[in-house]
Amino acid sequence: MSTTSTNWKLILSYNGSRFHGWQVQPGFTTVQGVLSEAIERLTGERVLPQGSGRTDAGVHAFAQVATFELNAPVPPANLQRALNRILPDSIRVLTAESVPPSFHARHSARSKTYEYRIFERRTRPRPGEPAIERICSPFLSPFVWDCRWPLDLAPMQEAAALLIGTLDFTSMAATNPDRATRDAEDDASDGSPRSLKVNPVKTIFSSEWSRRLLQTGTLASGTLSSEPLTSAFGPSPADTLLVYRITGTGFLHHMVRNIVGTLVDIGRGSLNVADLQRILDARDRTAAGPTAPARGLYLVEVHYDRADPSNPQSGCPALDAQSPAGQGRSAGPAANPSEARR
Repeated sequence: MSTTSTNWKLILSYNGSRFHGWQVQPGFTTVQGVLSEAIERLTGERVLPQGSGRTDAGVHAFAQVATFELNAPVPPANLQRALNRILPDSIRVLTAESVPPSFHARHSARSKTYEYRIFERRTRPRPGEPAIERICSPFLSPFVWDCRWPLDLAPMQEAAALLIGTLDFTSMAATNPDRATRDAEDDASDGSPRSLKVNPVKTIFSSEWSRRLLQTGTLASGTLSSEPLTSAFGPSPADTLLVYRITGTGFLHHMVRNIVGTLVDIGRGSLNVADLQRILDARDRTAAGPTAPARGLYLVEVHYDRADPSNPQSGCPALDAQSPAGQGRSAGPAANPSEARR
């Protein structure tokens, strides 16, 4: 890093529907590519912003973190305002700040939180009663999985809790050799490859389902109430979504979407809760459920070390003595904290 340059940290929110993922790819519109072009247009400097992780095509983000260096002296407020004027309305810069040279969006990350949203097309007012058909609004459908099966939340919640701890998630990873090689390169905290094989052992701190109400008048934005419904089996209002939230040190390619697909299979009765352990033990992608659609997935938050001066308010669950991970099962060596990935 040049002595005259500034290391910048942006927090971005984006609608992933219009993008072929985060990472620059020839011939495709990506978030990283569009952001790089906006920065060059503003400052005249060509940089490649480094994200906290690579979201796939169609995946959204509430708080993606990106870092890059600039030689141009720009006040933070001006940088944020100017980028938001240049960027398409599907990408917004929420904050812009200068950070120490050692801070890196990906390598400094300690954990991440993802959320997956499901619209239950068919719901049962009470267990055993006929399902009621609902229609997913066209303003909501690009941001959720419009799931056609009635789902039983209780076994899904029970199975989700079994994922807490340090486990081997090979069965929940996409089988893509090229992507696996790139992921392995990203696992190195110093930017150099450690291995051509990704470590499938990840530590999950929390994994849970809830039913939540969309706030009045926000079908298009998908804003949810912060409070889950008190009853899993009560009448399901028209503006209710089923939400899965997971926090962990790292995530394999398609891992969250494959977990959701498997838990949905449990919720609709094609798998039992007891099958989840068998699936994990198999270490085989074909043993697990289908991959849930990308449009329901959101990167919610990236957690950094409490001592990090660039992020004083963000804690890492791994540092909490009462973390559920401390009570979880173990399936091998702990995952490296730098593996804060999808």
